[in-house]
Amino acid sequence: MSTAALPLDRRTIARNAEPRLVRWILISVAIAFLTVFLFVPLAFVFHQAVRKGLDVYLAAIMDEDARSAMWLTIVVAAIAVPANLVFGVAASWAIAKFQFRGKSVLITLIDLPFSVSPVISGLIYVLLFGLQGWFGPWLSAHDMKVIFAVPGIVLATIFVTFPFVARELIPLMQAQGVEQEEAAAVLGANGWQTLWRVTLPNVKWGLLYGVILCNARAMGEFGAMSVVSGHIRGETATMPLHIEILYNEYQFGAAFAVASLLALLALVTLALKLVVERRYIAQRRPTATGGSA
Repeated sequence: MSTAALPLDRRTIARNAEPRLVRWILISVAIAFLTVFLFVPLAFVFHQAVRKGLDVYLAAIMDEDARSAMWLTIVVAAIAVPANLVFGVAASWAIAKFQFRGKSVLITLIDLPFSVSPVISGLIYVLLFGLQGWFGPWLSAHDMKVIFAVPGIVLATIFVTFPFVARELIPLMQAQGVEQEEAAAVLGANGWQTLWRVTLPNVKWGLLYGVILCNARAMGEFGAMSVVSGHIRGETATMPLHIEILYNEYQFGAAFAVASLLALLALVTLALKLVVERRYIAQRRPTATGGSA
């Protein structure tokens, strides 16, 4: 079929399409890149994890320190993710639906963890809550410990992960506008009713997408944890830190066994992300064309 027989929009696409050879070259380069930097390292992790046998693998992940690291990772994520969920919904609702002084400052602060190294954020908490920090003497006098303890790990995790939920919801809420909330207010709904029955149902897939990303970052965070945790085995070592401890002690099989659990978590997260992302894109498409979600 010649391009002259095609509709206008299809003729434009056909005219601007890349040659077949260029497309295959680009696809081949992308696949080669993913193979070298993603698939091969991932396969290597699982191979090294089970190389010495299933018994050694199970012994490594059932070790008391490994179980403690897994439990601490789950506890930290269970605290940080709901906290960021509440903050993300509140911040995105305020930014997208209202005009107020300091709005640009709030947006900048939300993006701050993206521009600050996690190690630097950990050092900030040490300067605030360490023994020689601003609040260190007061905390010591009241027998309270933040740095090299679970509270410091939770605070550092909340800091590095709090943009994820808000950053997914803000553009979605802005695209949807305020018409539905205004209609709910005219019909007599109060603020909480509008939030629960109008706003949140319209952004549920974007919200879930942000929660998945937030949880993945919380469980895999290393830089900030390395500073505030103290690497105390069995007490303040999360899974990434426990892997580093094992690797530094030349327990490579055990290190790769625990690393394989994080890799499995990443694969599960990727699968969930793919499913939610499709719903999320489908939800955003009507709002981009002026329709309702």
